[in-house]
Amino acid sequence: MVAGELIQEHVRADTGAAPDHNSPPISRKSPTEPPSAQTGTEARIADTETHPDPGERHGEPEAEADEREAMLPSGAGSKSPNNLGEDQDGPRYLETKLYPRRFAVLAVFCLYSMVNAFQWIQYSIITSIFTHFYGVTNANIDWLSIIYMVAYVPLIFPATWLLDRRGLRLTALLGSGLNCAGAWLKCASVSPDLFWVTFTAQSICSVAQVFILGLPSRIASVWFGPREVSTACATAVLGNQLGTAIGFLLPPVLVPNTPDDPELTAYNVSIMFYGTAALSTALFLFALIVVKDQPVKPPSQAQAVLSGPLPEDYSYRKSIYNLFRNKAFLLLLISYGIMTGSFYSVSTLLNQMIMEYYKGQELNAGRIGLTLVVAGMVGSILCGLWLDHTKTYKMTTLIVYVLSFVGMVVFTFTLNLNNIYLVFVTAGILGFFMTGYLPLGFEFGVEITYPESEGTSSGLLNAFAQIFGIIFTLIQGRLTTDFGPLSGNLFLCAWMILGIILTALIKSELKRNNVNMGVESKERELLPVESPAEEKSNDGTIPASFSFSRETSI
Repeated sequence: MVAGELIQEHVRADTGAAPDHNSPPISRKSPTEPPSAQTGTEARIADTETHPDPGERHGEPEAEADEREAMLPSGAGSKSPNNLGEDQDGPRYLETKLYPRRFAVLAVFCLYSMVNAFQWIQYSIITSIFTHFYGVTNANIDWLSIIYMVAYVPLIFPATWLLDRRGLRLTALLGSGLNCAGAWLKCASVSPDLFWVTFTAQSICSVAQVFILGLPSRIASVWFGPREVSTACATAVLGNQLGTAIGFLLPPVLVPNTPDDPELTAYNVSIMFYGTAALSTALFLFALIVVKDQPVKPPSQAQAVLSGPLPEDYSYRKSIYNLFRNKAFLLLLISYGIMTGSFYSVSTLLNQMIMEYYKGQELNAGRIGLTLVVAGMVGSILCGLWLDHTKTYKMTTLIVYVLSFVGMVVFTFTLNLNNIYLVFVTAGILGFFMTGYLPLGFEFGVEITYPESEGTSSGLLNAFAQIFGIIFTLIQGRLTTDFGPLSGNLFLCAWMILGIILTALIKSELKRNNVNMGVESKERELLPVESPAEEKSNDGTIPASFSFSRETSI
């Protein structure tokens, strides 16, 4: 859980704004430059502007392909670049290709993301054991989870800047390496008077998370084709969910409640910590070998359009500014933050909620958390497959949001019925939709902000999720302690209603999908490049004379 950097001056970030058809063609050349100085590529663009296709009806701009048209095999956006003319004066094409290495990159990322998520939840699911072992309060153990959210907010901007400037490989190695370092430091904290050491180690792991959570959409876009990109993103997010699931399951098994034998507790905790550190080390070595910035040839037309070096006048701050001017993305930021923050809060406080009504059920509390997340993993994959098939991003996101709210209401009012097996069922329903929503938000964000960087849009979505997660966890935790789980869960339900309303207001424009299907958006200008590729390919091509600049491969 990344789309390329856009030359900001040439893109309208506010999707609600009407395009200016009276503006002159945009070029990298100075407006005072004489026509004779134009390159052949620029001349062809100028000629196209002056002599439009005789088949076009003047004064009637081509309509953007929306979600309904994207579902039709012969609807808007069904034009193929292969149908374009290829005479001597016509455009040349960039070759696209899918590499088997993409599966190895995805697998390694999923695994070290899994370990990082495991370390996030491994304390809170056995809160009562750690409070007794370290001699601290529930709030202190809660902060071992909250620190993940706190660290993310200030560090997301330098992390996404690094991803855009230095590429996927360095970012992935930082995430995996810091995760490994934090895991080994925890091994030195297995003593009742060393809570500060385990907190420091968890803080390092939380920094590692900053270099992990924003990568799913980047890996999917850079390595996978248009018919598998949503599924790949969902699979990448699944790794983090799997780690949370294992974090719910294993700690209660590895560290059973033995309050009368602190030495046995210390031994069990050390087994868990050393095992995590060994696995983290192996995955860091695999990441060092497998992960690369990007394939030699782009996997899709949308990615080919974004290929190329960053322009000299590129501004990261301008990219952030443009995203915040995008009204649809702002609505998604808040609604995604509410949903994901609610999930973080429920996951962190699940043990306390279960213990309130089912005393001595630490093991079942972990199993309920496992049920919640595993059901969400299934939901994530099914949602990814559905998006790849239909491209109905807004409709799917809204339906899943509503069903998540229904699941939260059902979970809230069945928690105190003294039937723990019913809690398993309702938690599974809640997890299927709430956790399944996570990759939907990533992919929807990439669509409505394309061709902005997927790393930047995903990073901002995660930042808002962390902010809401901190606020919700602190407030729900206090409400749960003072008034019981019912009031805390109703607090989340009220916020989720607001999230549904905001999601319904989002204007859906499938910008990335339009490019992959051959539709030129009237709200962005295609930029000439100086050195078009000479190759042609039958397995997926796009005119080389048009490009959005992005990053330099390493």
